[in-house]
Amino acid sequence: MKFLVINLIFTIIWAAISASFTPANLVLGFAVGALSLWLIRRELQPVTYPLRPLRLLLLTLLFFKELAISATKVAILVLRSRMALKPGIFAYPLTVKSDFEITLLANLITLTPGTLSVDVSDDRKTLYVHALDCADPGALRQDIARGFERRIREAFER
Repeated sequence: MKFLVINLIFTIIWAAISASFTPANLVLGFAVGALSLWLIRRELQPVTYPLRPLRLLLLTLLFFKELAISATKVAILVLRSRMALKPGIFAYPLTVKSDFEITLLANLITLTPGTLSVDVSDDRKTLYVHALDCADPGALRQDIARGFERRIREAFER
């Protein structure tokens, strides 16, 4: 039943992206979705995270706040006649453990202007982050720890 619902969602997305809701296109979208789900069937595991809507909302609000703040900072940096940037890569020690949490953190960092997740160490204990202004990596680490990572732990803690 779950796969049918997911496949129907894929079919609707397929039709919306292709801008064609003809029966033939819907059948094609359903077939492509079914094939995709069949190919990854062994990788799909049940989600065991408890649902915490308030914590998810707080994480979402934090993201939009950080997005606005960093976009403003980057715009100011770019508009200055003399850019005093110190770009660099720093290592961020991870406290989140699961692949999902690490991926979410890396994506939130990447989606925030001025920062980019570069790599995760093989032992999944360190995230390498590129920052447009890396003059104080310690402050950047604290911002991530007190912001995104804390909210992710709160929202998805088992």
